Amino acid sequence: MISLRGATKLYGDVTAVQALSLEVEEGEIMGIVGHNGAGKTTTLKMIVGLISPTSGQVQVMNRDMSEESTHVKRFMGYLPEDSPLYPNMTVAEYLMFFSELYKMPRRKAKERIDLLLDSLALPERDRLTGELSKGMKRKVAIARALLHDPKILILDEPTAGLDPLTSFFIINYLKSLKDQGKTIILSAHNLFHVEYVCDRVAILRNGRLVICDSMEAIRTSLGSRQYEVVFRSDDRLDYEQEEGNYVLRTTDVGQIASLLGDISDNNWAMVNLSVRESALEEIYVKLMTQ
Repeated sequence: MISLRGATKLYGDVTAVQALSLEVEEGEIMGIVGHNGAGKTTTLKMIVGLISPTSGQVQVMNRDMSEESTHVKRFMGYLPEDSPLYPNMTVAEYLMFFSELYKMPRRKAKERIDLLLDSLALPERDRLTGELSKGMKRKVAIARALLHDPKILILDEPTAGLDPLTSFFIINYLKSLKDQGKTIILSAHNLFHVEYVCDRVAILRNGRLVICDSMEAIRTSLGSRQYEVVFRSDDRLDYEQEEGNYVLRTTDVGQIASLLGDISDNNWAMVNLSVRESALEEIYVKLMTQ
């Protein structure tokens, strides 16, 4: 569906993206993460055809975006990180204006707008966009990107600066779009959101791809697994205590097995046994500080 092959982008003497090769499959959600200046926005702009790579190739739907972007853009929706609205238009007027740019029949456009406003929980269709909260404005911008029912969505920081509830609503909404068969690429600083919604994650560092894989595979290669045993005993033991219980946290499964044997042999009371996997944020920090 989307293919970058050795894509490099230079701005004068500055290399924003270096020899990036990346494949995005149809119907998946790909997350792109990295520090400020890592090349995330430049990568998204190359994918949507706003800028061309200095060298290498970007293909979408088997079309070279440096040569055939006009055709492909009909099937793409793009949400830039900063997406100012027209403050003197109502929500409905604003979306209808863009439907005309997409050359949508008016009746079809109205039906599509009603559907999007309902699904995005946006009842303020008759309010001026300049009067909306930041979260509501972001929802309007997402509705604009979805107006023409694109197959591919490219989203740059879709939840930036939003409150937690609005952010999580939008992330869950993206999951529902995946269920409709849409292919989505998003960049985000909120790594919890990326981990929650994305099928695969690409981590960029200084314009280069560090790793691209599923969270399960990334954890296997770069993460860790911590075990926690909480138990109760009347004996005086050399374990950490919390709220009247003994606690052992370790990455060594052998230690856990030994303790479980002691608990069984001594008839100590087991309170809890849990396993904690490394979160994407921990793995990301590890990669960025190597």
